Amino acid sequence: MNAPHKPLLTDAARPATFEVEALNERGEAVPTPIAGEHPLTLYLDKRELVTLMTLGQAPEALALGYLRNQRLVRGIEEIAAVQVDWETDSVAVTTRKGVKGLGARMKKRTVTTGCGQGTVFGDLMEEIESIRLRDDVRLEEAALYALLDAVRRHETIYKTAGAVHGCALIANEPPGAPGASPILYFVEDVGRHNAVDAIAGRMWLDGVDGSDKIFYTTGRLTSEMVIKCAQMRVPFLVSRSGLTQMGWTVARRTGITMLGRAVGKHYLLFTGRHRFVKTSLPTMTA
Repeated sequence: MNAPHKPLLTDAARPATFEVEALNERGEAVPTPIAGEHPLTLYLDKRELVTLMTLGQAPEALALGYLRNQRLVRGIEEIAAVQVDWETDSVAVTTRKGVKGLGARMKKRTVTTGCGQGTVFGDLMEEIESIRLRDDVRLEEAALYALLDAVRRHETIYKTAGAVHGCALIANEPPGAPGASPILYFVEDVGRHNAVDAIAGRMWLDGVDGSDKIFYTTGRLTSEMVIKCAQMRVPFLVSRSGLTQMGWTVARRTGITMLGRAVGKHYLLFTGRHRFVKTSLPTMTA
């Protein structure tokens, strides 16, 4: 389903990798792909908000997702245009009627533990109290194993050049379900918070409902990652990495089902046990 009032967008993706010369352990010159990294300054109605360091693969979606996850813009229909200009390393977002209270929100900035340092505007911790995630959806253990295998097999920039984080939005389908890969979106960037924002932007543009989906990240589960996932209304959050105390606290407050250290057949279920269905061992208590 396409989102209504789709904004005017540029299509300004940058190459994901660049080739440079390096010397290996034998002193041989080896052509080596490295990940791109570009500054992208975000302007909202001509007001400078933040400079993001990004791979540049999906700059328009990144800008939209950033505004969505910061709750600076409430709906895709409020946005008239997203224009990326790499000559000035900037993206200009224009709204249809302006953003009320933008100055007040920008006065409070929290530098987060996001890769390259993320920034949160306003008090998102207070706003998460209003988030309600679906409790009528379940994630089967076998489906978890299937999605981990799908992510493992997915062709990635990381396999070629390293130095990036990956995030994916995944359909919650029974193992062996007909059709293609359950991966709906897969985005890599130099910071995990950029990758999740780009997926949020694509969901907005495509009108995708996250209320029964699974979000996967290669990065650690900090409070910022949990808040963004909850704001996208995604009830399941999975990472191959660990989590922070604040991430765990926010996950409990939002009721999200959060799994960490998920690699192969191993995982740790931290919160939201009521949505998880084990298939190989006796059912865990809620």
